[in-house]
Amino acid sequence: MSSGSPAGGSLAERVRPFRWRILALLFIATTINYMDRSIIGVLGPTLRDYIFHWNNTQYSYINISFMIAYAVGMFVMGGIIDRVGTRAGYAISIGIWSFFSLMHAFVNRTMGWIGFAVARFGLGIGESGNFPACIKTVAEWFPKKERALATGIFNAGSNVGAVLAPLVIPMIVSNTGKHWQYAFCLTFTFSMIWVVLWLTTYRKPEKHRKVSEKELSYILSDTEVESDERISWWRVLPLKETWAFAVAKLPDAVWWFYLFWGGFFLNHQFGLELKGLALPLIIIYLMADLGSIFGGWLSSYFIKKKHWPINRARKIAMLICGIIILPVVFATQTQHEWVAVLLIGLAAGGHQAWSANAFTLASDVFPKKATASVVGVGGMIGALASVAANFGLGHVLDQSEKSGYFIAFLIAGSLYLVALLFIHLIMPRMTPRDENLRYVSPTVQENPVT
Repeated sequence: MSSGSPAGGSLAERVRPFRWRILALLFIATTINYMDRSIIGVLGPTLRDYIFHWNNTQYSYINISFMIAYAVGMFVMGGIIDRVGTRAGYAISIGIWSFFSLMHAFVNRTMGWIGFAVARFGLGIGESGNFPACIKTVAEWFPKKERALATGIFNAGSNVGAVLAPLVIPMIVSNTGKHWQYAFCLTFTFSMIWVVLWLTTYRKPEKHRKVSEKELSYILSDTEVESDERISWWRVLPLKETWAFAVAKLPDAVWWFYLFWGGFFLNHQFGLELKGLALPLIIIYLMADLGSIFGGWLSSYFIKKKHWPINRARKIAMLICGIIILPVVFATQTQHEWVAVLLIGLAAGGHQAWSANAFTLASDVFPKKATASVVGVGGMIGALASVAANFGLGHVLDQSEKSGYFIAFLIAGSLYLVALLFIHLIMPRMTPRDENLRYVSPTVQENPVT
């Protein structure tokens, strides 16, 4: 795919693909991000039973602390990234989450769940900047026809991180929790290395000396050049497209459930401890990884090969994802460990495929300069939904774990199709807005999906 490819190839085949190196950095950062936040879900049963002796309600408060910070941070960090730029904003974000990741290692029994809640709060503020920064970077570096695929690839890092956590942690932490602090020190080291790579590598494509004119032309081939004028949060908040994206992020609560409570469910249902949890969790997140790439590829295939309009391609892809996820409602009804694992893995893959398309809704409709703010608003709504879910789940599980998990998986399986219905009702046509947030042209609106 170099610029020296034979004449007659497509423009995409003849440009230097430096944008994929930028995407690799996003993938690595998202991997670190999810390894960091997954540690608590993997270590949770061990810390509860052998170190801190939490109950389900106290554990839910730890998660709620993270999610409240994540919700606030999504709103704030999205705006900050749009204002200071992707390069500085992303570095600030990962610097904050690295510091608070390390702080987990200093929590002792006297501090109890409150100490963890404080560390998780800081981690949530920092980690909230990851997806606004990634989506803004993809909007800056990729044409619309490649954005879902690019999003699916970097979003796959979330599953790689979730796989690495149960793979690596049992190597350094015993079933009784000995050396649990080392898990948090490890991710701090990875994060600091990434910050150095990011600051020495990233520039906007228009200003990057390693981007050829042909690649820049390809990147900008289906988008308008924008001015440097900033767009405030308050200008995107009233727009219906912002809230359609927010609805698309409501199922984030389901993903957090898998991430923070999946290990607890397998521990309760099948008696699995730390080392026994490793392989099931790895399988679940490998399936999620495949789903993320599949979801990004699917709508890109519809657009590039079937020549479907973006509106139809994204929504049909999301419909397929919702149907794939439905069987997870039976996860609590089986007595076979691997049937439950495969059902959850299928649903996790469906979620990540959904997420790859949901994220692109923001960059499909909004100008690049507003993308991080819109993603921040949607991420905030998804995080608040998770706060409510964690609060209810923790209390219900302390009363009856069996009925609590049944209700949780019932909602987890059905939420996506309900969300898609509301997305379509709010935004039947995905008409792009220009840098002044006006519709590009009423004459080029796509027909709503049928």
